[in-house]
Amino acid sequence: MDEPQGDYRIERMPFSGVETVIDWAAAEGWNPGLCDAACFYAIDPNGFFMGELDGRPIARVAMPVYDESFAFCGLYIVDPAYRGRGFGLSLTKASLDYIGDRNAGLDGVEAMAEKYARLGYRRAHRSTRHSFIPKQQQAPMREIVSLSQVPFATLAAYDRAHFFAPRDRFLERWVSQPHAVGLALIDDAQLKGYGVLRKCRVGHKIGPLFADAPDIAEALLGALCNNALSEQFFIDIPEPNQAGLKLAAKHGMSPVFACERMYLRGDPGLPLDQIYGITSFEAG
Repeated sequence: MDEPQGDYRIERMPFSGVETVIDWAAAEGWNPGLCDAACFYAIDPNGFFMGELDGRPIARVAMPVYDESFAFCGLYIVDPAYRGRGFGLSLTKASLDYIGDRNAGLDGVEAMAEKYARLGYRRAHRSTRHSFIPKQQQAPMREIVSLSQVPFATLAAYDRAHFFAPRDRFLERWVSQPHAVGLALIDDAQLKGYGVLRKCRVGHKIGPLFADAPDIAEALLGALCNNALSEQFFIDIPEPNQAGLKLAAKHGMSPVFACERMYLRGDPGLPLDQIYGITSFEAG
């Protein structure tokens, strides 16, 4: 691989740059949500980087830090005209310098997995994006309520049991973003699962979808889909969750895309059997 040529500098990305890389992601076919930029930026405003060649941004990456132990790499895009020339690698190394000794995760397209492996990332599992168009209204369950009725501390504690780091700043924005619906299932006054539906450039994505049991996941899925019947939905299911894959098959979902979840310093051991939908390939 060639060394970067010209006046190539790596700078921190302002919020406007994050909005731009979301547009780049849309052009790559990643179908981001309408409010993703603001939610991602809330994680860690210092964790976004861009490579500028002669003053023009040609490469961008997000490496926001969640806490003292964990970061997540996403939105890694190099302008197609400058790929294979070392610009992306230099940017990646700068982002890794930023996180220090922390573990980091990423959801990488399969074609890039070997490249990430050379940087030290190791495969943990595969996740598959499924697409479907719900046609039939699902009967509501009385235990399902709006997330606005769940105390935030309760939601944050449940989320933390299914994610590798606390993410309160992100979560506050994610569950209250415009064009989104958040639902929870309560049983015996206990939170047993929750899900978020957000509008994207094309259709809607469900994520996260966390649930204690398959029937809870299915109830939440149906209730979320009721909000936009006959529109296209997407959900990213970790393949070790066999109940999640069975749920996808039951509802006639079609696999359309796959990513490899990889970790820099070891798999944190998430309860994948309770993760029916990953929050976002770009933020974990």
